[in-house]
Amino acid sequence: MIKKWFLGLSLGTSLLVLSACGGADESAENENAQPETQEQAPSGEENAAQPEMPEPDLEGIPEVVAQVNGEEVSKEDFEAAYTGQFQQAAMQAQMSGQEIDQEQLKNQLAESMVGQKLLIQEAENQKLAASDEEVNQTLEQLAQQNGLETTDEFLKALDEQGMKEEEVRSQVATQVKVDQLIAESAGDTTPSEEEVEAAYEQIKEQQEQMGSEEELPAFEELKQDLEEQVKTQKENEATQTLVAELREKADVTINL
Repeated sequence: MIKKWFLGLSLGTSLLVLSACGGADESAENENAQPETQEQAPSGEENAAQPEMPEPDLEGIPEVVAQVNGEEVSKEDFEAAYTGQFQQAAMQAQMSGQEIDQEQLKNQLAESMVGQKLLIQEAENQKLAASDEEVNQTLEQLAQQNGLETTDEFLKALDEQGMKEEEVRSQVATQVKVDQLIAESAGDTTPSEEEVEAAYEQIKEQQEQMGSEEELPAFEELKQDLEEQVKTQKENEATQTLVAELREKADVTINL
């Protein structure tokens, strides 16, 4: 499981992931409501209500999914990333009752992977560097995000799934350089008090619209998380702007 996540999302700059972030809170609330529904339904009805999980359609994927300034997005890389993205989309669709538009999902992922290529190429063009310390810090963060206590445990888990330490460190170094590129493009992303308060009011409004009876924690309790949320939003917007600028000057062909 770690390997799929790492291959598909290691850069943290996927535009598809950014576009999907808006549905995460809704999914979480649906998950919280699920146990009550299951308790009320007999086991037979519960099983009957659970639709089969759909399978990703990998038919007709070309050997070269896209070309970005002469560099290829391979079928192998695309299928690995698409399988992970499809599983996430399928779980959300199962909860919402909506069908998955696989053609749209494939096109979104292709655009996302093109954007990743453009960011990596620009980081290399600017000769950005990742120190051993920065790579180690990022590995520690990734280990914690995957519920592991140490970097060694994280590297061992990836090794068991076929990713050698050298490959992992190379990908993490790339992530560090792209993060530097985005940070330079975004500038100061420190949120103002007004922006944080606006984010709190937005959550409050969304909760009211959904008819939730759960009381929202006080602003001060959520302030730190809201600051991080606003900061991340600014970085995401800067990423999308940068990718759009790079795309205008790039030679890109998508073969889907």
